[in-house]
Amino acid sequence: MEITILIISLVILIETSVLVFRKIHPRLSSKRKIYVDTSVLIDGRIVGIARTGFLDGDLIILKSVLLELQLIADSKDIDKRARARAGLQSAAELERVVNVNTEIVDDTGGLKKVDEELLKVAKESRGAIMTIDYNLLKVAEAEKIETLNINDLAISVRTEHKPGERFKIKILEKGANRGQGVGHLPDGTMVVVEKAAIKVGQEVNVKLMNYLETSSGRMIFAKITK
Repeated sequence: MEITILIISLVILIETSVLVFRKIHPRLSSKRKIYVDTSVLIDGRIVGIARTGFLDGDLIILKSVLLELQLIADSKDIDKRARARAGLQSAAELERVVNVNTEIVDDTGGLKKVDEELLKVAKESRGAIMTIDYNLLKVAEAEKIETLNINDLAISVRTEHKPGERFKIKILEKGANRGQGVGHLPDGTMVVVEKAAIKVGQEVNVKLMNYLETSSGRMIFAKITK
C-alpha cells in the first residue's frame, strides 16, 4: 500500500514539474534557431516565406533588433523612417503566422552593435542568421555561422527571363547613367532600360538584352521596343 502511494506521489510530482517547466518555457523547441536581422524585417519578404510553411526552424527576433528599428523609425529621414516602420510591421505579422514559431528574445546585449549581438547568440546556440546584409553575411561565413540569404532563395525560385524576351514595365525613375530609366518586375527585380529616362511614369514595351545575377540581387538590362 505504501509503495503504491509512493509511486502515485512520484507520478504526480513529475507531471507537476513538467507542467511548471512548460509554463516557464512555453516556446522551448528542439528546432534550429533562425535569428532574423533588421535588413530581413525591412525587406518584408520573410512574412510571405513564413506563411508557406517551408521554414524548418524557429524564428528568433532579438529585442535589440527591434530597438534598432525603433530608433530608425524616429529618424528625420522620411525614407528611413518608412522602411523602419515597415520592419516593425513585419515583426508583428510574423508573430501572427501559424506555420512558424516566432519568438521575441530579450537578449542581454551589452554590445554596441546589433550585428555583433546576432553573431554572438547565433554562434553560442549553433543557430543560423537570416539576412540580406552583404557585410553581415561575410562576417558570419568567416565565423563559420550558418546563413540564410533571402536573395539566394529568390534567385532559386525566380521565373527565368532569357535574352530576347519581351515584356511591359513601368519606368519609375531615372537610372544612374545618362539616358537610363529604371523599373521593377513584380518580384522586385530591377530593370535598367536604355534611353528610357524621358519615359518616367510611363509603361513601355522592352526587350531583355542581358542580366547580372549575384547574391545581392538581380539586375536586368533591356531596351525599348515596339
